Amino acid sequence: MAVFPFPTDVHADLGQRAVVDSDALPWLPSPLAGVERRLLDRDGGEVARATSLVRYAPASSFSPHRHGGGEEFLVLEGVFSDEHGDYGPGTYVRNPVGSAHAPFSAAGCTILVKLRQMDPADQTRVVIDTRRSVFVPGLVAGLTVLPLHGFGTEQVALVRWQPDTRFPLHAHPGGEEIFVLDGVFEDEQGAYPAGTWLRNPPGSRHAPFSGSGCLIWVKTGHLGQASSA
Repeated sequence: MAVFPFPTDVHADLGQRAVVDSDALPWLPSPLAGVERRLLDRDGGEVARATSLVRYAPASSFSPHRHGGGEEFLVLEGVFSDEHGDYGPGTYVRNPVGSAHAPFSAAGCTILVKLRQMDPADQTRVVIDTRRSVFVPGLVAGLTVLPLHGFGTEQVALVRWQPDTRFPLHAHPGGEEIFVLDGVFEDEQGAYPAGTWLRNPPGSRHAPFSGSGCLIWVKTGHLGQASSA
């Protein structure tokens, strides 16, 4: 049995709620020098269903590889690159199942990345510069939304909350996943500052709000399909 220098079972049960302060996690080495990871959830060894923060040191690179289960990432800072282009802060990218690339970063970067969590039928490559995109009004006053992708029950978006915005109690039949990009997101179970990763399992309910305002990356409707993939 292979022994890995990192945990291979991190919040792996998609039916369980998880709340992680990513700033409190250690940076763990990857197989490539200059590329480190903070593990948010993971089920498997070096090839795994995973959600991570990945940090590239300046002039670092990752070897060419294929995404057997797809890849989705949001550039948090710096510039991430591959042979298809350069992706600056705020860029959202989806590389579908079967895609391949050789990533690198000349100046260094940090990305939020999800691996092996896509439906093979979803073959749309997506590249969105969210800093140049227009948010549209949300379902309640004080919310604006930037849709990023949708396939089947899965919906991905950035959501901006103005101070003192509240959303009514609602359920997530297919679960919900959130990464807080700025400000403080809240619900009846706690307050989640920037850098918090939050997973609410299928069937969960909450009434979220933000007293000070926040910006979140949010994905809904995907956990049921991920658990059966």
